[in-house]
Amino acid sequence: GASNCGGDFGVQLKRCGYDGIVITGKADKPVYIDITENGAEIKDASHLWGLDTEKTQEALSPKTGKLVIGPAGENLVKYACLISQERAAGRCGLGAVAGSKNLKAVAVRGDKGIEVAHRESFIEAVSQAHKQLAESGDTQEFAKYSSVSLLPFSNEFGFLPVRNFQDGSTSQAESMNAAAHESRVWMRHWACAGCPIHCGKMGMIKRGPYAGAICDNVEYESVGLIGGNLAVSSVEAMAFINQTCDKLGLDTISTGGVVGFAIEAFERGLLDETSSGGLKLSFGDHRSILKLIHQIAHREGLGGLLADGVVEGAERLGKGAPDFACAIQGLETPAWGPRGSAGMGLAYVTGDRGGCHQRGFPIGYETSGSWPKGEMADGWHLEGKGELVSWEQNLLAALYSLTICEFGRSGVSYDTYRSMLAAATGLSLSEEEFLLVGERIWNLIRLFNLREGWTQDQARVPQRFKEALPSGVMKGHAFTDEDIAALLEQYNTARGWDDSGRPLAHTLTRLGVDAL
Repeated sequence: GASNCGGDFGVQLKRCGYDGIVITGKADKPVYIDITENGAEIKDASHLWGLDTEKTQEALSPKTGKLVIGPAGENLVKYACLISQERAAGRCGLGAVAGSKNLKAVAVRGDKGIEVAHRESFIEAVSQAHKQLAESGDTQEFAKYSSVSLLPFSNEFGFLPVRNFQDGSTSQAESMNAAAHESRVWMRHWACAGCPIHCGKMGMIKRGPYAGAICDNVEYESVGLIGGNLAVSSVEAMAFINQTCDKLGLDTISTGGVVGFAIEAFERGLLDETSSGGLKLSFGDHRSILKLIHQIAHREGLGGLLADGVVEGAERLGKGAPDFACAIQGLETPAWGPRGSAGMGLAYVTGDRGGCHQRGFPIGYETSGSWPKGEMADGWHLEGKGELVSWEQNLLAALYSLTICEFGRSGVSYDTYRSMLAAATGLSLSEEEFLLVGERIWNLIRLFNLREGWTQDQARVPQRFKEALPSGVMKGHAFTDEDIAALLEQYNTARGWDDSGRPLAHTLTRLGVDAL
């Protein structure tokens, strides 16, 4: 499991003099960890247990960076997340890991200065990064509209999840776009610590049943999984559902996937009002969706079936339910349906933490027709996708090891990132050496996963993505088992791995990695 988020927690931790925290064991009662320049102390959190993430953060000192869980983490919902300010480390259920340790929160506050190896060079490199961000059209689009700006592109090319991924585009997209959120909810911009982009948007719902609720912006992933996937077109309802998930400490991606699955199961007659605790589920009904989300966070009613994720829920439900459970390698699919993008499908089935859009996003290269090494075949051609995906995974692994923000990645050049690294740490790497770092990381993670029982049999797409898209420019596209097998063969060859996805001895020797 791995996840990351913005906010000021990392900065505060560094100002305490620490690069990271390792937490082992389990407390015998609810606790939180209080970290200062003078060390760490484990404190009683009985008064915090049961509170939502907003109230938990309010109860802790206002001058601290905080990482907290909500009721979903306390109840070990497998897609519970960690919340810091208005940001969520959403994926992989790390909130449940904290809950299993009876750890309600970590609070950090420090005033130490942060030293770098070459101060003047660092300031120069950071100034260059700021200049590139200011001149980047993509970054300025994020600054104005956050990631919701991606919605028209996703909808046009058939990547948007619609009604539990039954389709890839919707006529409701215009009512869900960034302009609608800006005009009807957003009121001001905000930023994580030290960030010049200010992609965060704070606002208030001004009309409808949720009027008066204060909320932050709904990112593209949440618009896709709460909006398109659940057929909720009202931006007010979307914002309120998103804020509810944040307060309960639920990953909006997995929650949207699980709820979409439940609604389709209800429509198919696999669930009814008796098994749903009186809920009459339907796509677009935000009231019943909200009630189900509360059930999930507290493992009540139907939530007890769904709290362990869509794969386990489908297996327990049976009766053909696994055929429309949209998860890859156990992780609920993000808001980029892979039909129409062979590269995206390959990135999902080879992702280190499951089907994840942040471990490779070849869609951009496939739709543009080019990548740094030359021309690229369009989304549905299999040729060259193994090399493309492995290259991008290496690049992203290296970049994410710097703890960069996804929204700044498209604006700041890779050379500038390497310049900042060299100035901050004294570690000067060529482009080739930087990519080698990423490749080493990717091979180490694969060795770890193999040791923990992963096999290439898990590298498959669900039945839903083997069904042809019914509409849009990618109409008719779907995966076959033969497609996945051919893509994996390309990928393993490009990586220097054997047919089972295990790194070969000569690959590990070249990377200086010992087999685990």
